[in-house]
Amino acid sequence: MSEKQFENIYLTGDTHASFKDLRLKARRFGLTERDLLIILGDVGINYFGDPRDEQTKSGLAKVPCTILCIHGNHELRPTSPEISHRYKKIEWMGDTAYVEDAFPRFIMAEDGSRYHINGRDFLVIGGAYSVDKYFRIRMGYRWFPDEQLNEAEMDAIISKIEEHGNKEDIILSHTCPYNNRPIECFMPGIDQSQVDESMEKYLQKVVDKTEYNALYCGHWHTEKTDGKIRILFHDIIIL
Repeated sequence: MSEKQFENIYLTGDTHASFKDLRLKARRFGLTERDLLIILGDVGINYFGDPRDEQTKSGLAKVPCTILCIHGNHELRPTSPEISHRYKKIEWMGDTAYVEDAFPRFIMAEDGSRYHINGRDFLVIGGAYSVDKYFRIRMGYRWFPDEQLNEAEMDAIISKIEEHGNKEDIILSHTCPYNNRPIECFMPGIDQSQVDESMEKYLQKVVDKTEYNALYCGHWHTEKTDGKIRILFHDIIIL
């Protein structure tokens, strides 16, 4: 698997376990088993941590390509105790990832991994804060305490970037750097002074110290290009 290369690499934003539109676009684009699709967080296939997720995964499996899933803020990590028994850690494209035997085409990216795919390097930095955190807790909906990177994870990624000469090709993240936040997408009724922007500030630190070619992210439920930053939601783009 680590030596496999793909015919095309596609990227899209959050799917939140709703794949009908994605399946239609996959047919329109002609995606096949020779292609790679990167979903930039909040895929939604590990939300409940129980058999309901299997039905969701069966829906995504109708998209006939390898799918690289970035860690978002509305899903369990593959290392979470609830589901870690389902996943095995593998070597994939020059670094590490997680995969289930039942769904081998779904590659769960490990934060901080740098994958070498089709001659390009992709550094993964998942995670974000949920602005609906307290609503979800109050309503009994799922919220995940490890939705953001912790300090040790952040430091490890910075060290990895420095060891690489502060140069990266493509950065895949869930949220965007602080200076690129699409403030027009801020949710009305949310007190922004109470929003934890740790991940955005961290990503700003990353891009400020790194020479990179492009950063792709999701999270904001919008389509926007801001310099080298591309925020995706429903759009599918090809590299």
